[in-house]
Amino acid sequence: MPTNEQIIEQALDRIGAGYVFPEKAVVIEAAVRGRLAAGAYEGLDGPALCETVTAHLQEVCPDKHLRLLWTEEPQSLEPVSADGGRAAFLRLLREHNQGVRRVEHLEGNIGLIEIGWIATAVEGASVIGAAMQLVAGSSALVLDLRGCRGGAPEGAAMWCSYFFADDQVHLNDIYDRTTDTTRQYWTSGHLPAPRYTDRPVYVLTSETTFSGGEDVAYTLQAQGRAVVVGATTRGGAHPTARHAVSEHVLVTVPAARSINTVTGTNWEGVGVVPDVRVPADQALDTALKAALRQAEAVAEAVAQPGGGTAN
Repeated sequence: MPTNEQIIEQALDRIGAGYVFPEKAVVIEAAVRGRLAAGAYEGLDGPALCETVTAHLQEVCPDKHLRLLWTEEPQSLEPVSADGGRAAFLRLLREHNQGVRRVEHLEGNIGLIEIGWIATAVEGASVIGAAMQLVAGSSALVLDLRGCRGGAPEGAAMWCSYFFADDQVHLNDIYDRTTDTTRQYWTSGHLPAPRYTDRPVYVLTSETTFSGGEDVAYTLQAQGRAVVVGATTRGGAHPTARHAVSEHVLVTVPAARSINTVTGTNWEGVGVVPDVRVPADQALDTALKAALRQAEAVAEAVAQPGGGTAN
């Protein structure tokens, strides 16, 4: 069994080698080593060690993805390939219906899609398309991301693609420190269901909404394509790698960062701030009332002399 000092040394090595901001990694290492020298981690069991080190990491660098995690199930200490991590994620998505929890048709011809995970664009395309097909005829749409815990950047781009007319919208970029490359994310040119344009979209958020869920909310908000309703999200914008530093301890190291093309920044540390702030458990009722008011206003405008069908 490695000592607490050995676990921390391994974690600091991973952070130093991979953290997306190398200059911050230096500050993190100095702070944690200072705590280590002062005996702050002596006598702590595994879960307490992870909790304490994570608090110290985020005290120096408030990055919600930067942490030590305790796992009861023993982990292999062999290097995990990217394919291995992807396989586990794809298995999770299959077990959760590619992230789509429910689709409903509500009073007033309002569609509702609840999303728990953001699937990959390839494996999740058919389920995402099926959900969007079921709401294609609605007058307004509510995307419930209050329980969305993360997912794939390319899947976030696919979800967003449905709300724009074509493939000409540059949504965001992701810079990867490991490869020193930047990948652009644009709306998709081909989708398996009709696009949802020229109609209101409301996105529900909570303090639980994280990472890939925040990506969808932030992007649609920044592009002026959706109204975000609910509570400020957790604030994790950095794609992350996991590394086993003992059989029961993982260190998560953000190795990349999102850059929104409208704001030039992202939601890291601050979360997605709703346009309409209400407690998360009131977000759906608030959005539905707003959607019904908007639908009634459109109907009245059409009924006026000289009114007509909106294009």
